Amino acid sequence: MRLYSGASSQFIRDTVHNQIAEKLKSAFIDYFRYPPPRSEVESWRNSLRAVSQVFDTAGLRDHGVLLEYQLPLTSKRLDCLVCGRDGRGSDQAVIIELKQWERADVAVGEKMVSTFVGGAEREVLHPSVQVGQYAMYLEDAHTAFYEGPQPVGLAACAYLHNYFTDGTDVLFDAVFDEAVRTYPVFTGDDAGRLKDFLTGRLDRGEGLPVLRRIEESRYRPSKKLMDHVASVIQGNPAYILLDEQLVVFEKVLACARAGFDDRRKAVILIRGGPGTGKSVLAINLMATLLREGRNAHYATGSKAFTETLRRIIGARGGVQFRYFNSYREAKPNEIDVLICDESHRLRRESADRFTAKANRTGVPQVEELLRASKVSVFLIDDRQRVRPDEIGSSSYVREHASARGCSVFEYQLEAQFRCAGSDAFLAWIDNTLEIARTPQVIWEGDEGFEFEIIGAAEELDARIRARLAEGHTARLTAGFCWPWSQPRADGVLVDDVQVGPFRRPWNAKPDARRLARGIPKAHLWAYEPGGVDQVGCVYTAQGFEFDYVGVIFGPDLRYELDRQTWIGDPKRSCDMVVKRSKDRFADLVKNTYRVLLSRGLKGCYVHFMDRDTERFVRTRMGTRIIAPSAS
Repeated sequence: MRLYSGASSQFIRDTVHNQIAEKLKSAFIDYFRYPPPRSEVESWRNSLRAVSQVFDTAGLRDHGVLLEYQLPLTSKRLDCLVCGRDGRGSDQAVIIELKQWERADVAVGEKMVSTFVGGAEREVLHPSVQVGQYAMYLEDAHTAFYEGPQPVGLAACAYLHNYFTDGTDVLFDAVFDEAVRTYPVFTGDDAGRLKDFLTGRLDRGEGLPVLRRIEESRYRPSKKLMDHVASVIQGNPAYILLDEQLVVFEKVLACARAGFDDRRKAVILIRGGPGTGKSVLAINLMATLLREGRNAHYATGSKAFTETLRRIIGARGGVQFRYFNSYREAKPNEIDVLICDESHRLRRESADRFTAKANRTGVPQVEELLRASKVSVFLIDDRQRVRPDEIGSSSYVREHASARGCSVFEYQLEAQFRCAGSDAFLAWIDNTLEIARTPQVIWEGDEGFEFEIIGAAEELDARIRARLAEGHTARLTAGFCWPWSQPRADGVLVDDVQVGPFRRPWNAKPDARRLARGIPKAHLWAYEPGGVDQVGCVYTAQGFEFDYVGVIFGPDLRYELDRQTWIGDPKRSCDMVVKRSKDRFADLVKNTYRVLLSRGLKGCYVHFMDRDTERFVRTRMGTRIIAPSAS
């Protein structure tokens, strides 16, 4: 999708006659079915006038121009792409990121600056980093820029036409040297340098054939990207498959390969509880399929999990790791294999409260995923739904796949790779919380796995920090029984979680704009070292595992000894969505604590705020388990 495509000579005329913004506005309405914000129209009018003047001065009148060009399968749009041929006759293109900034300040984050944008001071990517990501995306994912004996050459830069500097401010800080050198920033008094940058790459003109080549090319990841993702993942020993995992891996891979030559779509449904290696399996599948040249995507419904994977894999590989709601506009069979991890987090539809009414299709999210891919892999735990709007289940996926006439293959992961490989511990959790009947009524202990009830929250925190000091990974989590505040003006988090003398903040909210140094953003709480200073909620802990996990078991779920049953108490919950789930509340909170209690590889420590609940759980622990009495 692009809002404007044509010759540079026409673009210059449209700008001179003040028509360019209106043409973009009309194209926007035709495509999106609602008008663009007034601020965006003004941005087009001002920034495109500035770049048009550069084109005119540089004599770029025989070139192709794309404006507001949407990167495939993303909501991101390039401001401007100009293309033509260089002095040797080679096809070339240049991305120009346009900014109306007037100043920038230092921000926390090695690739970030701070500036006034969107009506507020915000932390944003440095312009060179931003436009560099766009260039890498196209080089890795757009066939015009990597296929054939002579791919289209691609360069990128940023033009801040309202920005005037002596070259000593934050935009040109040494930390950004490499990015600026590769993807230069041109400020308001650099129009001459920008002209030279463009003419040095596009001096012959002849841009319309190059423009057609780009527009007619396909979206598909390049081999370079595939090798990058695969080498990173497969070079990490944490992702080695064992026994049953490898058996299922081979079966799924065989189904996926056969699916390419089958006229029917293939759906592979893989069920497994916590720690059965679903994500490890998914990532290994991803690496192998990409190495084989398949266009594979990895999607989840968790921002924390997806963004952490992107951080680990890196910027180039990260573009293949997406969200369930990324496929609303994907073409049928655009993806060879779509791996949907944590499919229990599927929602009824991808639209949310921010989606314009005209863009609400009513198409079920699972249908969008099935439509987009030739082979769909769904990894699911039917007992891990923790919100009422999460509707993914084995039966739900099976029903929609069968209705579309897909070939459905189902597998069950049984082996346990978490909790020191203790199937018994997870089965005991299910039985104790009355989620499922299992043979493990009493927890008799396991030499390889620690489970301990801790008498006070501050002792629990101390235990987690001690494990961390020994070199283990460890995090403290809790049920959602306290409010979740925005950070203070100085970026410091509020100590919302209060249990007796214990005080600690939640992890940062996902929409927190400015955080004090050392405080990780919400989606990196499980990964960055500073996460130990906050209490994690289920939404940031789900999908992750640590050597040791601490759990504050709050009063939103308690066991009544007299009635011998679990009681969910919405009044003690601060999860506004879950507490409105009525008769589903207790089950959702049970699932929440099941998720939190099963995050540990080597141990789990729990503090119960309700004494009767603690007493009940102790009755489910064998006499040979040494558990200190509550203080």
